[in-house]
This record gives sequence, structure tokens and C-alpha cells, in this order.
Amino acid sequence: MDIKRILVVTVLGLILPFCGANKNVLFLVSDDMRQEIGAYLGPYFPSPVHPKMHTPSLDALASKSLLLKRAYVQQALCSPSRTALLTGRRPDTTHVYDLDHYFRKVGGNFTTLPEYFKQNGYSTIGMGKIFHPGKAASDFDDPISWTEPYYHGVANFENTGSSWLAVPDDQLKHKPLIDRQIADHAISTLRKVAPAAKSGEKNFFVAVGFHKPHLPFVFPASFMNDFYPRNAIKLPPNPYAPVNMPDVAWFKYTVLNRFKDIRKLNISGGINTTLPEDTVLELRRAYYSALSWTDSLVGEVISELDRLGLSNDTIVSFWGDHGWQLGEHGEWCKQTNFELATHAPMMIHIPGLTDTGIETDQLTEFVDLYPTLAEAAGLEPLPLCPEVSADVQLCREGTSLMPLIENPKTPIKTAAFSQYPRETNIMGYTMRTDRYRYTEWAEFTYAPQYMPNWNRLAGVELYDHLNDPAENYNRALDPKYEKTKKELSQMLHEGWRGAEQQEMSV
Repeated sequence: MDIKRILVVTVLGLILPFCGANKNVLFLVSDDMRQEIGAYLGPYFPSPVHPKMHTPSLDALASKSLLLKRAYVQQALCSPSRTALLTGRRPDTTHVYDLDHYFRKVGGNFTTLPEYFKQNGYSTIGMGKIFHPGKAASDFDDPISWTEPYYHGVANFENTGSSWLAVPDDQLKHKPLIDRQIADHAISTLRKVAPAAKSGEKNFFVAVGFHKPHLPFVFPASFMNDFYPRNAIKLPPNPYAPVNMPDVAWFKYTVLNRFKDIRKLNISGGINTTLPEDTVLELRRAYYSALSWTDSLVGEVISELDRLGLSNDTIVSFWGDHGWQLGEHGEWCKQTNFELATHAPMMIHIPGLTDTGIETDQLTEFVDLYPTLAEAAGLEPLPLCPEVSADVQLCREGTSLMPLIENPKTPIKTAAFSQYPRETNIMGYTMRTDRYRYTEWAEFTYAPQYMPNWNRLAGVELYDHLNDPAENYNRALDPKYEKTKKELSQMLHEGWRGAEQQEMSV
């Protein structure tokens, strides 16, 4: 075994890193990024039809990180997903299912990930999109989590007129895009905190949230011109909804229809009402370009960390808040329980432990990042949350991923759980196992119960990823899958606690 990995030992069922001083954290986030980067090429890539993605910075980070090939979000929407990751608790605990509720008001006064580092003496500095912004979702970026004023930047060239825009590079010299501003602020922030960090006086937790490739897809034109020629872009191979899909599983991609160029097409967004092929190709090309733009900015920030001599003492994590549909099934945006919406990139570089790169195809979840970063940095491990934890400020509903560093085949859990609400009283609970995706759309009662009624279902889905990785055929009504369906249903009802199977030995 690599001597660097021997530094991880097992003590009383907990994996604790041997280290002296605590590690700094550079916490990098992207919005709406599906795992369509070079490092994910292989069986878990989101679509069999794609151009060669230009993501050298993320690929380089992945090559020295714990790369989580199968990490799943708790809900495919910005605020619920980010809230779950940043509190380490799932939507049915945070009670955040939309963009209009703040966990401290509807869930509990939970200690967030940056707040925990702040409590442990770190400078915690946030910029861009970390929490979902605004008064309703986060009381303006959850002020208690940060030791310094929050930074946003100013949006330029972004409006609802067009779903995408390739801005000539020369126009950006005096009017930079918001993610350019955020990257520059991240670089200046690292320079500011470097002296105290290097001297051991003060550790930092610097959180950098990029907006792209979120709609509208706005980016410097050079990224489209240099990396994505028009003839390289392909249509998705499955432009229609899955066979036997229940109607409740569908999202009408209303967000995309807010843009004037899409709205004038007069497409309802209903099931199997696909966009014109030219529009599909344009949107896919623009998304890829925006994704590569984000990749370049991530690279600049990490390069500054290296230049400042901080790399050996700084954990670097990167994640996208959920996946995104680019015309597969005729579907767009996130807001579903399909694989493309719930599967997203996540990687963690821990100096001295992951330097040679570790890939794992074990099922993991975004709620796992909080306890992992705390443990990797040398902070006290978080306790498991009780069944009811509204009054418990510090606990976790995820699992530390540190065992995967010693052995990437370590079983962490038998399933990953996500969910998505529909209408006013339906919650779609979905579960990804090694082979299957199983979903039940159950009648749901909100406050104060927050409970599904498994006896009243609006739809059931079962996709066999061994034979149908694109989820084109719902097998829930197929007699051949009846036994499997029954087993998966029981497993779904038992929930995430029943799926935990982390086994540790001395």
C-alpha cells in the first residue's frame, strides 16, 4: 500500500487522519454541471453522444483527488441540494424542497459546513453562489457561516432575452462576466489569507461558487470557437420520454421557456414535445462552452493556490450542485429524478493522501462531503443524527468517505437516495442501487408531519442500468421484474439508514 495512504488508520470504528496542524480548505462549486468532464469518461458518463470535452483543469484536479464516480445529490434543484450538502442533512430534515424556504426557519438551527470550520477557528470566506442566494432561501447567504463580508460580483450580458450568448472576448475587458469577477476575487482572497495560513496563525475555508454552466449559457466566444466546432455536436440518442414512464415523472422545463428565444418556438414542454433539432444542437454546444469556461476559472484559482505555496496544506474539493438534462428523453434542466439530474461530479484532493489519484465507483451522496471534509481537515468527527434532529445543531445524515482513500472498493452504502416534489402533495422518492434506479411517487404531507404515504402512489419507475443505462424503459410493470420491484420498494421505504453498510476494521 502507498505509504501516504497508511497515514489513514482505523480507531474504534472511526477513520482519523494522522496529522499535525489542521488543513485549510478550498471549496469549489459549479452550478448545473453534470459529470460530463473528461475524468468521468467510461460507464458512468452521462450520455453516449458527446464531443471531446475540454476540461483540463478539472481533469488535472481529478488525477490527484478521490474521484467519486457515482455521487448523487439529495434533490436536483439548487437550494435543496446545496442546503443538504452544507448542513449534512437530507431534504426531509431540512424541509427545504424549493427556492423559497430557509432551513433555519423551517428545519432547525443547524451548524453548516463553513460554520463548523468557523467554530474551529478558521477564517471562513464565501463568494459567488454557495448557498442559494436571496432573503427567502438563505437570509442572504447564511451570514452566520462566514467571518468576512460575502462577495457576489455583478452579472453582465446575462438576461432573459437569449438562453445562450457567446460574448466576443474583447467586449469582456472592461465588462467582465460575473464568474470572471468571482475567480479574481478568489485569487485576491487567497493572497490575503496566505501569510496567516503559512505561519500557522490562522487556517482558512475559502468557498468559491461559480454560476456556470447555469442558464443562460453565457461565456467568452473563444471557448466555443476554439473547442466546439458546430459539426462536433451531436443530438442525444433518446429524444423521447422513457417507455411506460408515469406522467408525474416529467418536468415541463419551464425555466428554459423563460428565455425569449425559446419561448418564441411555442413549445409547451409537455411529454414528447421536443425542441427543434437546430435548437437542441445550439443549446448543447453552448452548455459545453460554458462548462469549459468554468473549468478554466477553476484552473486559475488552483494555480494561484500552488503559486502561493499553499497546496501541501490545503484540501481542495469540487462539486456541481446537481446534474442537467440536455435533450435526453426530450427533457431539459434538472427538476427530475432521472440519473442525468441526480448524478453530479464530486472530487476531493487531500494532500499526502490522494496525490496519486483514487477513483471509486462506490455509491456516495452529497451529504457525505460535510463529514468527510471535517475529518480530513483534522476536526472532530460529526456524530450521526438521531431520527428526529430538529433541535440538534451539529450532526450528520451522511457518511465520511475517508475509508475510500485506504480502499476505494470499501462498501459505504447499498443505495443513494434522492427526491423531488410534484404538485402540492406528491413527493417522488428515488433510490440508486448498484444496478437499478427505483422511484415511487407517493402522496406527501408537509408541515408538521413531512411524511410520505407509501400506500397512495401516483407512479412507480424501475430502470435496469445493466441493460438500459440511459433509462429508456420503465420496467415497473414488467412481470419479469416483479420480485426485484418488491425488494427495491422495501429498501426504499427503509430509507438511507437501512442502506448504510460502512464496515471498518483495525
